[in-house]
Amino acid sequence: DPDDPAKGILFDGRVAEDFKLLTGSWVSTGTLRVAAIAAGAPVIQDAVVAGHDRDEVGLLVFPSPVGAAKVAGLDPGTPLPEIVANQEVREALRTGLAAYNAENPGSSARIGRALLLKEPPNIDANEITDKGYINQRAVLERRTRLVETLYSDDAEVLTIA
Repeated sequence: DPDDPAKGILFDGRVAEDFKLLTGSWVSTGTLRVAAIAAGAPVIQDAVVAGHDRDEVGLLVFPSPVGAAKVAGLDPGTPLPEIVANQEVREALRTGLAAYNAENPGSSARIGRALLLKEPPNIDANEITDKGYINQRAVLERRTRLVETLYSDDAEVLTIA
């Protein structure tokens, strides 16, 4: 409550994870990540926000195996690479993120591209914290090649309107 500081403060993400786009706009990764997960439901289980020193925000998407399989009418035990390649899953994610973008057109909130990942976060590589959260920095460092793919013309990259 801005009028009553005694009520405490609201946690709005880790400032250390925030970054600037080439436009000079600051991206609030915590806020954007939560919004992207909601917009991409039930396909997205979690996501990592990328775009430091880039023209636009991108997402590395950890798909929900159950949610994404359901969208495509696939068996819940379908292997992740097959789920990620499914066009219904890809279109559901693109549609959800495009709807989000329609309401959030600013460069620091707009998601320009997304890449569905074929491998879940790796706890042994510190991609998941002790509390079970995604370690944004560890994912971006470990998956540098995928970040480069995200910002390429690769056919696996979803461009979001």
